[in-house]
Formats: sequence, structure tokens, C-alpha cells
Amino acid sequence: MRTEDAPIDTTVTLTVTVRDLLPQDLPACTWSGSATHLRHVERELARAATGEVDYLAVCTSVDLPVAIGGIDYQACEKTGTLWQLAVLPALQSCGLGTLLVRAAEQRIRRRGLHRAELAVEENNLRARALYERLGYVAHGRQPQAWDEEGADGSVRRHETMCVLMRKVL
Repeated sequence: MRTEDAPIDTTVTLTVTVRDLLPQDLPACTWSGSATHLRHVERELARAATGEVDYLAVCTSVDLPVAIGGIDYQACEKTGTLWQLAVLPALQSCGLGTLLVRAAEQRIRRRGLHRAELAVEENNLRARALYERLGYVAHGRQPQAWDEEGADGSVRRHETMCVLMRKVL
């Protein structure tokens, strides 16, 4: 007979694969951002068809995306620029971000490029720590802005300062 509830420590193993993000995946990616954000991702998938970018998805065994992110090959010469990296909040700190970044770096190397760059908001210390653990080094700061949709559907411009980071591959 159990008289008190004690915390249960358990390990869950999740099999995942990395593949290209597809337009039909977008309805399952609402966790990554608003409808405005997903429309932007959809436009980037059109660029992926031309080879200007790659957009990756880390998917579960039932093919649901749990992490997504892009690589832009046009933003900076001879460089793959990682952007819009996101992990399903409930699965953050489980290694999916690391897997996503490493898969992106592999794609960059396959193109014959030897440098990866990204920008991370200055106040996103958790993400910055991940990138530093993966070998990225800060080399500057830059203001950035994008449209952000509120809960009421209104769209406003989000302005922020980002740390620019790079890694030689």
C-alpha cells in the first residue's frame, strides 16, 4: 500500500530522424510560432525548392516535426546561415536542438562550405549557451526585426538586438 506520492524518475527514449521540412508539415508546427510565422516558413520552403535554402525537420517515428530550422545559403557569401531554429517546448533540453544544428552543419559541409553563422537574441541565454557548447563564437552584435503576431491576431514589429555567432566547420 502506497501512503504518499513520491516523484517518479524515468527515462523516455524517442526515435527521431532528420529530413527536409515539407509544406504539408506546417499544420503540425504551430508550436514553433504564430500563423504569421508559419506563412513566412511556407515562403522559405518555396526558396528551398530553388536550392537557396534548406529547411530541416527533426521528426518522431510517426513523422511529426518536433524541431525545425533553416539554412540560408544566400545571406552571407561562402557561409550557411542558420535561422528560425525551434524545438517543441516540451522537448527542449533533450538534445533535439543539438541534433538539428549538427544536421544543418552537415548540410552546409555537403555544399562545400566551411563556415556556419547564426544570430541569437541577446536575452536568449539558453540558446546562446547551446551554440557556445557546439563551438559557435560571438563576433558581433546586430539589431534585427521581424513581424510577430499577438494572441488577438494583431501583427506588430518585434525589434531586438542579436549576438552574431560563427563556427568554422
